Amino acid sequence: MARPDKKAILQAARDYLRDHPEELLRVLRGLLGLRMGVPLDALRYLARELAGGKKAPKDVVLEPAPPGLRAQLTVDAMGTPLRVSVVVTVDEVRVGTEKIEIVIRVSDLSLKVLDDAATSPVAALIKSGALDLSKPGNLVGFMPKRPAMLVDAKDDKVTIDLLKMPKIAENPRVRKILAVVTPVLEVRSIRTRDDHLDMHLRASLSGVPEALTAARG
Repeated sequence: MARPDKKAILQAARDYLRDHPEELLRVLRGLLGLRMGVPLDALRYLARELAGGKKAPKDVVLEPAPPGLRAQLTVDAMGTPLRVSVVVTVDEVRVGTEKIEIVIRVSDLSLKVLDDAATSPVAALIKSGALDLSKPGNLVGFMPKRPAMLVDAKDDKVTIDLLKMPKIAENPRVRKILAVVTPVLEVRSIRTRDDHLDMHLRASLSGVPEALTAARG
């Protein structure tokens, strides 16, 4: 997968803030309210940058569907080009020093085969209407090669654990940040609002001694 150029990302961020100075005020208000927000334009930019990768989704469209996020994208499923539309909502986040679990609810899933002449098993299943798209978690659960970060998938919910990914789990900086931050901050929710993806936090002063010990360690 193609990696976005860091210098290009920084320049794009500068240009965005220059054209949208109100974002700085939103950031300040967010910090006071223990909220961290990312403009969906930033996610759209990253999707465009990653689109050059061989296996990356193409023609990605991201729109707020409060409290979730609606995504439309073109993917290649075992040689079959599909147009996918789905609403993803974060139901729960459980963050600790040994896990970063995110429970995702998947709804309004639709799959369209873009090649009318496609005769692959995937195309046949979709065209037949045999797939129960109201319970996408069950479909994910039958994947022959499940990603390591996939913890559970059932009905309309999928649970992933980012610390199951070796690149994240084996990163000492990530471990250090988790040890320092998790005693004092808890993720309450992640949801969309005003074309932003916001993370709402809850602070706990009782965890300050543990956080300070971890910082010194």
